[in-house]
Amino acid sequence: MRGTTVRMKAAVTEEIIARQPPEAQAIIRALLAENAELKRRIEELERQVKGKTPQNSSLPPSSQHPHARPQPPRRKSKKKRGGQPGHEKHTRPLIPTNECDDVQPLIPTECRRCGAKLSGSDPEPLRHQVWELPEIKAQVTEYQRHRLVCPCCGETTCAELPAGVPQGQSGPRLMAFVALLMAYYRQSKRRTANFLGTLLGQPCCPALTVKIQNQVTSALQPSYEELAAELPTQEHLNIDETATKEANGKAWLWTFVAQMFTVFAVRATREATALGVFLGEKFRGVVTCDRAKMYWRVERLQWCWAHLKRDFQAMIDTRNPRSKWLGERLRAATCELFEHWAEYRAGRISRFALVRRMGPVRRKVERLLLRGMQSGNKGVQGTCRELYEHREWLWTFLHHEGVEPTNNAGERSLRHAVIWRKLSFGTQSAAGSRFVETMLTVIETCRQQRRNAFAFVTAAVESHLAHQPAPSLLPNV
Repeated sequence: MRGTTVRMKAAVTEEIIARQPPEAQAIIRALLAENAELKRRIEELERQVKGKTPQNSSLPPSSQHPHARPQPPRRKSKKKRGGQPGHEKHTRPLIPTNECDDVQPLIPTECRRCGAKLSGSDPEPLRHQVWELPEIKAQVTEYQRHRLVCPCCGETTCAELPAGVPQGQSGPRLMAFVALLMAYYRQSKRRTANFLGTLLGQPCCPALTVKIQNQVTSALQPSYEELAAELPTQEHLNIDETATKEANGKAWLWTFVAQMFTVFAVRATREATALGVFLGEKFRGVVTCDRAKMYWRVERLQWCWAHLKRDFQAMIDTRNPRSKWLGERLRAATCELFEHWAEYRAGRISRFALVRRMGPVRRKVERLLLRGMQSGNKGVQGTCRELYEHREWLWTFLHHEGVEPTNNAGERSLRHAVIWRKLSFGTQSAAGSRFVETMLTVIETCRQQRRNAFAFVTAAVESHLAHQPAPSLLPNV
């Protein structure tokens, strides 16, 4: 039939092979063996990839569409959306009257019932406050530099700009504002320029935003380097990393979370050499991380139990009954661990009680890992062998105050950076990467220390323009 293609799958049987010359028979059998091996490998890879979700692997939650996520079994509530009758009312508290920019007393002149004249004032009037933005207008200062000629020698002398006045047309607050728009509020350079022109009447183009970001990076670099130099002295760090791009090449965004500050770094590698640059040989603290092998160069680790819980879920999702049985019991032990940890964090049990309760959990987990090494499933055997051989890294949090059993602090610090990466597709140059790592460090550290990021960036730019020392982000400085 014209226009119709008929595809037939021919079966290569031994009878067909036997009719061929010996050389052809050898070639056919070699090709068939190679084809069978490729099919086996494809099926194995499909089996591995098909069942991977953020719940049973290290895939980020954003890699899965929200509609594809399984919804927890819950009965549909009969209540209407929003606040329910009888709930406590929440209103914005009024600020003191003397802090208001304008106070307008409203006094009635006649009775609303009979119309009689009224006089006097209410000692406790009803207070109603309205918040409004002032007219947004950029403040422009013109510096007129006079040039005068010397009557003696004829030399022309021009007045210098005052200390702290930039050579360009952007002041410190404007530069800090532009930097935060791009780094904190995730706006592109073109949208940032459009925002300044629309709301501030400030002439701006994308090229100017690049110039400003480079100036802000230079102003913040001393503060960034001071924090990075403190990392080897910390007793505990949460470390994590995520893939990004730099100039269309692959790069990695690292985060080092200390108790009172965070340092970000964009590097071209995920290898342990990046750790060596920041931690050096002097670091003797504890690192909380996932099971990636580049962290093994550190002497004391705490492996993240949230990652382990996903690994155990992956065992449950396999078709092997023994692996499923093992995964269910390891996951149950993990949930028991989290219950005891939640009791301790809430202050309902002491640290001594926490260690005592963890004893049976630890013995249970290690017995199950030993059984997993004999499960017959190659993937499960490898995971259980690695966990058992490094089992001390599972329980470091029991021996060091301040160390948690999960790497939630590291993952939370990366959340803003991951959203930024998805919107911007990485950076286009090394200078852009320096801006990103510097601004993310300032933003997250200010959040930890409850400091105003805009005020800090402004102060850093002012100090840079005045050739003064940069402000410090170190705690208690």
